[in-house]
Amino acid sequence: MLDLLKATSILYGECTQTPPSANIYISDVLATAEQMEAITAKATELQGIYDSQEYARNRKAKYDLLNQDELRFDDLENTTTTWQDAINAIKLEYPK
Repeated sequence: MLDLLKATSILYGECTQTPPSANIYISDVLATAEQMEAITAKATELQGIYDSQEYARNRKAKYDLLNQDELRFDDLENTTTTWQDAINAIKLEYPK
């Protein structure tokens, strides 16, 4: 979903939106059609950047579930490569 208010804030600074309408106000003045075009384009760009980082968010969630300290400690004793294997499995599951 496009975040028009965030895009407006980046482009023009102070802004508000009064629900339930979709009207956006820049410094208490209703945004013009040209401004709305620029806002929509910026929101689309921001959404594309967010979407392109989905793999990173998914990886982080999986990394957080690992008990990485324990896995690394086991690997320090040179008995396993469990930690590296677990990390590589996550990277394979969520490629860039």
